[in-house]
Order: sequence, then C-alpha cells, then structure tokens
Amino acid sequence: MKRKFSDRANWRRILKRNYACFAMDDPGFKGYVTLYRIQELRDPLWKEYNGRRMCLADKGYLWMQHFPQGEHFVVTTMFDPKGQVVQWYIDICKAQGLTDQQVPWFDDLYLDIVKLPTGEVLLLDEDELEEALDGGLITKKDSDMAERTAARLLEQIRSHQFPYFELSIKHREMLLDKLGWDKGTSSGA
Repeated sequence: MKRKFSDRANWRRILKRNYACFAMDDPGFKGYVTLYRIQELRDPLWKEYNGRRMCLADKGYLWMQHFPQGEHFVVTTMFDPKGQVVQWYIDICKAQGLTDQQVPWFDDLYLDIVKLPTGEVLLLDEDELEEALDGGLITKKDSDMAERTAARLLEQIRSHQFPYFELSIKHREMLLDKLGWDKGTSSGA
C-alpha cells in the first residue's frame, strides 16, 4: 500500500507549481480541499482509456483533490488550462490523514474509479487489488472494504447522487477567487 500526498512534493515531472490546502466545513462537504496548479513540467502526462488518448497533466493544468472526512476515498478533479474538466479520478483508500505540515495524505487501496466528461465511468485496477491481497500487501478486510466502497460510489454515480462532480466546479471557482489565481478562459463540467 502506497501513501500518497496531496502536495506531490516528489513528483519529478513537475518543475514549478502552486499548491494550496483548505479545511472546509460546509453543509455539502467536510474535509480538506487542495489545489495543485502545474506551471512548468518536463513532459505532459498522457493516459489512454478505451482507445481514447487524453492529456492529464500539462502546463496550466489544475488538479483539485477532495479529502472527505470519515470516508475511504479521495476525489481528484483534473482541469485543463481553460477550466474544463479532463476527468474525475476517485482513489479508494484505507485511511486519510494530515502531515505535521498540514498536507493531506491517503493510503491507496489500488481500486480506482474514473468518470470522464462524456459520462463514461470506468472501474480500474481490480487486478492490482487482487494482486495486493494475494501478495499479503493488504488484508481480506481491506480488500472487502475497497470493493464495498467502490460499489457504493458506483451506485451513487449511476443514480446521480455523487456530489463531487458538481462540488468540484463550485469549489474550483470559490477557491481560485479566494487565492486570486487565474481561472482560465472558461469553466464547466
């Protein structure tokens, strides 16, 4: 199991970035929200889903992470320089926490959900979850919890009850205003 940090301090691809973290306690969300804007990088990050190649990280991209209190998942929304959502990436995790420097982290449980702006929803890395269990990296209890969490989130997504797609748009606008960061040329989902 790998611990992942929201400030991505060891991400060697990135040469210059802005980072901010906010504790939030609103009616629709309680937890931490982070912003990570890429200013300079060695090379873009590309990913392919079902034959469709997409850029996930490049100059001007903004990654927003929601760390909902008491949950076993973290939502990363990736925005392009124009403010358009590239994808929502949901990491299923065993635990979340804060470093002494107030940087949110999570212990990744391998299983992931991706929602694309087209509406397509993908469950990823089921094989990695199984390999981690077989290799003794996680317990059966961890694996079962990851599968239950993913099933619950997929049902919420299918029934349009998963709030983070709309929250990401709302929080992006609100936090960029608060920071005085450029919003790009347009916004939207």
